Amino acid sequence: MGSADFPALPEWSDRIAEFLAGRLTPEPARLAATVVLLRPPADGASGAPEIYLLKRATTMSFAGGRYAFPGGRVDPRDSDASVAWAGPSAEEWGARFGCSAADARALVCAAVRELFEETGVLFAGPSPTSVVESTADDEWEADRRALETRELSLSELLTRRSLVLRTDLLGAWSRWVTPEFEPRRYDTAFFVASLPPGQHARDVSGEADTTVWTSAAQAIADHAAGTVSMLPPTITTLRQLAAFPSAAAALAAAPDRSLMPIIAGVEQRPDGFWLVWPIDLTG
Repeated sequence: MGSADFPALPEWSDRIAEFLAGRLTPEPARLAATVVLLRPPADGASGAPEIYLLKRATTMSFAGGRYAFPGGRVDPRDSDASVAWAGPSAEEWGARFGCSAADARALVCAAVRELFEETGVLFAGPSPTSVVESTADDEWEADRRALETRELSLSELLTRRSLVLRTDLLGAWSRWVTPEFEPRRYDTAFFVASLPPGQHARDVSGEADTTVWTSAAQAIADHAAGTVSMLPPTITTLRQLAAFPSAAAALAAAPDRSLMPIIAGVEQRPDGFWLVWPIDLTG
C-alpha cells in the first residue's frame, strides 16, 4: 500500500501544534462500529450495488453535516455475553480484530444495534439461519426507540423476542482510528453487509438530516464535485467498494481484508501542518 498526505484544516492548527510540542495528551479512542449496508440496484437492473448513506445532522458534535454510514460508539451493555449468537464466535471475531473476545463481542453487537437504531434494519432471526422479515410495525418501532434511548439493551431486545444475532451476515472490512490530536477519538470497526430480504432501511434516526441509497461511483463523483462532504474513512471505503460488482462479491472479499488500525500521523512542513495517512486513500 502507498500513503497519502493532506493539508490539515486551519481549525486544527492549535491542537496540532500543542500535540507536536508534547503538551497535549491524546484522548483515549473509544470503541465504535459502523455498517456499510449494500443492496442490488433499486430498479432491478444488474450492476454495482447501492450503498446506504446518511447525512449527519449539523448539530452533531462529530462529523456534523457530513455523509457517513450508520454507526456509533459501543455501549457498555454491548459486551453482554448472554446474547443469543449465530456465526463466528466472539473469540474468532477477537482474533480477526486483534482484540479481546469481550471487545469483539461489543463491536459486533454495537454494529447490529446501531444499524437497527438508525435504519430499522435488524440482523437477527428466530433461528440461526433466518432473519426477521420486517421491523416496520408500531411494536418494532417502540422497541427501536427504547433501544435508542437505552431503556433496552440489544441482549434484552433479542431475549424478549426470542431472536438470534446473525453475526455471520457481517463482514469485517477495516478499522480506523481518529488522529491523536483530535478532541473526540474513536477506534471504529467497519463492517459490510447485505440488506436482508423483506427489510427496508428507513430514515428513523434523529441524528440524520437526510438519507440516500446511491452507488459508490455516484457518491465518489458527488464528493469530487464538492456537493457532499465525507471524512477520509467514508470516501476511502466507497472507493474500495467501487471495484466490486455486487454485495456478495464484497462480502466474499471481507475475510481477506487487513484490519490493521489505520491512523493518520501529522507533520509540520514549511507550508503548514499535514496529515500523513499510512495507506493510499485514492482507491
